[in-house]
Amino acid sequence: MAKKTENLSFEESLNELETIVTNLEQGEVSLDDALKQFERGIKLVRQSQSKLEQAQQKVSILMDEKDTLAPLDVEQ
Repeated sequence: MAKKTENLSFEESLNELETIVTNLEQGEVSLDDALKQFERGIKLVRQSQSKLEQAQQKVSILMDEKDTLAPLDVEQ
């Protein structure tokens, strides 16, 4: 049984998406299976986009925090 998309890491989602695309490109799956795989792929893409957006927000916050820090006096 496949893991829920929200339980997969970003890398796991990408690997599964690559597998789905390969299977669909080969055209050797039944229509029902192709639709199921396509639906799973859409869920994986949405979850991956969400994870990327969260990472981008974290980076933006960290960059904003960096800009507000006072420079350190470093003795040489």
